[in-house]
Amino acid sequence: MKILNNAVAAFVLVIVALILIPLPAGLLDVMFILNITLSIIILIMTMYIKDSLQFSVFPSMLLITTLFRLGLNISSTRLILTNGGAAGKVISTFGNFVLKGNVIIGFIIFIIIVLVQFLVITKGAERVSEVSARFKLDAMPGKQMAIDADLSSGLITEEQARERRENIQREAEFYGSMDGATKFVKGDAIMSIIITAINFLAGVIIGVVQGGASFTDVLTTYSIATVGDGLVSQIPALLISTATGMIVTRSSSKNNLNIDVTGQFAGQPIVLILAGAVIIILSFIPGMPKLPMYILAAILIATGVILTKRKPSEEKPEGEQMAQQAENEEVDETSFYKNIDNIYASLQLDAIEMEFGYSLIPLVDESSGSSFIDRLVTFRRSYALEMGTVIPAVRLRDNGFLNPNQYTIKIKGEEVSSGEILMDYLLALDPGNLTGNIDGIDTIEPAYGIPSKWITPDKKEMAEIYGYTVIDPLSVIITHLSETVKKFAHELLSRQDVVQLLENVKKVDPTLVEDIVPNVISYGTLQKVLCNLLKEQVPIRDLETILSTLSDYSSTVRDPDVLTEYARQALKRPITHKWSSGGQIRVITLDSEIERIIVNSINKNEQGTYLSLDPQTTQNIVTHLVDSIKKVKDLMNTPVILTSPVVRIYFSKMLEQFYPNAVVLSYNELDSKVQIQAVANVTLQ
Repeated sequence: MKILNNAVAAFVLVIVALILIPLPAGLLDVMFILNITLSIIILIMTMYIKDSLQFSVFPSMLLITTLFRLGLNISSTRLILTNGGAAGKVISTFGNFVLKGNVIIGFIIFIIIVLVQFLVITKGAERVSEVSARFKLDAMPGKQMAIDADLSSGLITEEQARERRENIQREAEFYGSMDGATKFVKGDAIMSIIITAINFLAGVIIGVVQGGASFTDVLTTYSIATVGDGLVSQIPALLISTATGMIVTRSSSKNNLNIDVTGQFAGQPIVLILAGAVIIILSFIPGMPKLPMYILAAILIATGVILTKRKPSEEKPEGEQMAQQAENEEVDETSFYKNIDNIYASLQLDAIEMEFGYSLIPLVDESSGSSFIDRLVTFRRSYALEMGTVIPAVRLRDNGFLNPNQYTIKIKGEEVSSGEILMDYLLALDPGNLTGNIDGIDTIEPAYGIPSKWITPDKKEMAEIYGYTVIDPLSVIITHLSETVKKFAHELLSRQDVVQLLENVKKVDPTLVEDIVPNVISYGTLQKVLCNLLKEQVPIRDLETILSTLSDYSSTVRDPDVLTEYARQALKRPITHKWSSGGQIRVITLDSEIERIIVNSINKNEQGTYLSLDPQTTQNIVTHLVDSIKKVKDLMNTPVILTSPVVRIYFSKMLEQFYPNAVVLSYNELDSKVQIQAVANVTLQ
């Protein structure tokens, strides 16, 4: 086996030796036969492969075979000029067979073969290779995005995506190599003409001047050797050129060329019948050989009729075809759902789904040059690094029932948000400090609810001068999707995701996971704690700290909400980092009277603790809080309310119903190094 691995290297060294070392006529005959055999093998192989990557070594083989032919040409030239035209039986046989005693006819046939190879096959293959290489390179970004889309939607695995990317890269490299490799064949054809001319002219001069033979004998001898040598090299070259054209014009298919050709011709029997009829008409031209034309026409018509009988005898009207198709689909659907497993399979829901009106399809279609998939992958990565969990695949669909400019976002099959996009427009957001007004279509930015305007691209510069924040439609959709995913991340974290996160921790600290889950804390409780953290935008990337904290308190605490509070306090550094800026955090505090009222309203039952605050007091607290938030909205983008640890969880749940965008933190959740700046205090007075 090791010998075979080195066979190609040894063969190339032999080719180089052919150029330098004189070969006896017998060994040269063997080499010529090997050259012809190798070219036949390559040609047949190109007809049996299903796509070009199955013969990806073809450009290298093209170079090797070209070098082999040139080496044989040099060796044969040496023999022709030194042995008086005797260069072996193969060359002599080819020369005598083609010449048939006429030197002029032999040269004409040789020149025709060379020109056919050079001007028709090689030149065509060269052009196809050049165009294919360009199109393959241009199509690479679109194919990459298609792979990313399939990967994001869960249609393929990471390993399959990697394999498909490698195939795209190899395919581009293959056609790029073929673009250059065809130049070898072109140069070989030119060199063959030059070598033939040298053999003939030099042979005649040597034979007449040095050999003393008559001009007629010399002409006959060297013409046979020259034409024979040219044919022996050009016939394999013609086969290789044909193989080159075959492989660059071969599109990917599930079958080889033979099956594709016969299958596609047999699929149109009417073409065969019409061709037979045309041949019969042509037979009436005076002087045409009628018998062979009638035989060929009969064969074509008979074949077409036989193939036609395999199809329905007549085409049904369009309405009847649609009815028949619907009936078949109904029968097929009924048969399909007879299997109860298929019914269960139809109950599965996509975790995240987006539906688009038909006008918005180019925004997300990678074949239209959209970068939607790339930006979605970027968001998935950044969110995973920030929050410590991976969002599931996003299923993209078109929906003809939607407004053409509308899109919807669904979580587990239910619509949770929607928006409208105006194609060929830009969205100008009003940050609240504009220096001028610009004409546009008034709207509301879907992710944050900011007053905005749809403007034409020519107004972008003026809008930015006035202080607007201008974004493109695709950024609007991506931002809306990302904010929606963040809002519902706690609903997207499944039990399987928790197991996957634990497996990731096991790679670093397997003992921690094995000791705690499920011995100390169950998978279900851990999932609830993690969902509670994600619900309030607390990162769970430091899963080791979370597990250690839960392990410390789970023996005495069973309530997942209370366990979540302990986990939050252990995660004070990431919480402080998330909500602070420049070493300080601006907060709104609660008056001690409000905290006392909340503490006195905490009740306990068998299921745990809950807040039983009367509606009037609740409304009063929320109203005063909202007023305080409005007063300081210029100082803080996201309102942060700071409470005591015992109050935080209950106040957060109460506020969730009225002001879900607010962040509620406790003193124990802030790092001691951060400077707390209270910008407002909520009181009931």
